[in-house]
Amino acid sequence: MNKILITGVSGQDGAWLAKKLIDEGNEVYGTIRRGASPKLQRLEYLNIIDRINFVTCEISEFNTVFDVINSIKPDQIYNMAAQSFVAESFNNPIMTNKINYTGVLNILETIRILGIDCAVYQASSSEMFGEVLESPQNERTNFNPMSPYGVSKAAAHYIVANYRKAYGMKVCSGILFNHESELRGKEFVTRKISSHMAELANGRERPIELGNISAMRDWGYAPEYMDAVELILNNKNLDDYVVSTNTIASIKDFFSISAQVAGYEPVFEGEGLDEKCIDYKTNKVLCVVNKDYYRPSSIVNDSKGFYRPSDVVYLNGDNTKIKTELGWECHTKYDKLAEIMTKFDLDNYKK
Repeated sequence: MNKILITGVSGQDGAWLAKKLIDEGNEVYGTIRRGASPKLQRLEYLNIIDRINFVTCEISEFNTVFDVINSIKPDQIYNMAAQSFVAESFNNPIMTNKINYTGVLNILETIRILGIDCAVYQASSSEMFGEVLESPQNERTNFNPMSPYGVSKAAAHYIVANYRKAYGMKVCSGILFNHESELRGKEFVTRKISSHMAELANGRERPIELGNISAMRDWGYAPEYMDAVELILNNKNLDDYVVSTNTIASIKDFFSISAQVAGYEPVFEGEGLDEKCIDYKTNKVLCVVNKDYYRPSSIVNDSKGFYRPSDVVYLNGDNTKIKTELGWECHTKYDKLAEIMTKFDLDNYKK
C-alpha cells in the first residue's frame, strides 16, 4: 500500500484519481485550501469523502507545502491543483502563475531539500501548444501558448523536466488534452452545454449562449485519462506523455450530440457571431453566439481600446507514445462523452 498525496483532490481529476487509488487499496491524502469552505461535492458523489485524509495546504506558499510533505512523507504525489480556467487566467495572471508554476516549484524544491524517495506527477495541459505549430501535437511539438494559463503550465512542464535531468528526481508530466466528465465544473463549455441542455428539455426558453462554436478540441473521458496518469507515474522510466483520443470535434459537434440526446433535431444556420442552432421539429432556438464569450484566434484591440484575449481554436493530440510504451488506449470519444454528460444532467435535473 502506497501513501499518496493528491493536491487539488476536490477537482474533477483529483476526485476521479482519488477514487481509483483508494479502490486499489492506497492510503490517500488530499489537500484543501486554508480558510476556504471546501467544495467536496465530487468526493461525496463518488462516496469516498470519508476515505481521504484531508490536509490544509496553500500550494503557492513554500512553507506550507514543505510542512505538509515533511509530515506525510508520501511515496507519490499527484499535483492536480491548478487555476484551470483559461479565461480567468487573463483576469488574474499573477495568481494563475503562483498556483500553476510556483506551486510546482515548491513541491520539487521540498522533495529535493528533504531528500525523500517520492515520485511526482505534474498535470500538464494541451493549452501549452496554443496556436499550434504542427498537427497533430505530440511530445516533440514545440509549445506556443496563447494565454497566461498556457504559459504557466509550460513553465511548470519545463521545470519538472529540469529537475528530472539536473537532480535525477523521479518526476514526470502528462500532457492531457481536454478531458471531461459528469463531474466537470459548469464554467467549462462541455458541462455548460450538457447542464443547460437539461434545462432546455425541461422548459427553459432562453437559448444557451456560447462563444466560438467552431473551435476544435480533442475531447476524452476524465476517468480513462486518470488510468493513463497512474500508468505514467508508475512507469519504471519516468517520462512525459501526451494523453489524447486522436480525434477532433468542434463545440458545434459536441452541442449537436447533446441536443440529440435531449430529444431535439439540431440544425445550425448563419455564420460567426450570427450563427445559431434551432430545433428542426419545433423551430425552438437552442443556442446563440454571444460576442462576450467569443475570443478571437489572436489578440485584437477593439474600437474602445480594450484588448480582447485570444483563443486556441485547434488542438489535436497524438497518443502514439503512451499507447506504444505503456499500452494505454482511450475508449470514449467526444460523441459518447456528450451522451454520458447529457444523460447525467437530464437525470440530475429530474432529481
